[in-house]
Amino acid sequence: MYWYKMNKYNSLTYKVSARIARKNNAVFVREDFEDLGGYDQIGRILRQLADTGKLVRIGYGLYAKAKRSTLTGDIVPTLPLPSLAKEALERLGVKIGISQLEKDYNAGLTTQVPTRRKIAIKGRVSRKIGYNGTYISYERTD
Repeated sequence: MYWYKMNKYNSLTYKVSARIARKNNAVFVREDFEDLGGYDQIGRILRQLADTGKLVRIGYGLYAKAKRSTLTGDIVPTLPLPSLAKEALERLGVKIGISQLEKDYNAGLTTQVPTRRKIAIKGRVSRKIGYNGTYISYERTD
């Protein structure tokens, strides 16, 4: 009887890690890996990668590429939170607009610089996007 020898290149963890390294996206959802394995299996591997510091969980089923901060040594996303949130919302099919504060700032009506933590969306979103206690808020536009 032939026994199959498992090497690291055939493991699902390696395949998921390799796909993450190859992609230019900063945000990943489980559906990106559905051709590799089952829903629970992929979820388990993404959680393991988040525990080891290769990914950061930014929302339900949303993960972002991570790196170690040069200032604090903590694991942080590779991009700022507003950029990650916009990419995540686009991946989820939500249309994004310009918030009222950004419009006022661009028109010269205020000198208050927008933090971009408030994202204007078209439609409804009930998903929280953020990490480490900092979350994005939404503003509905038409």
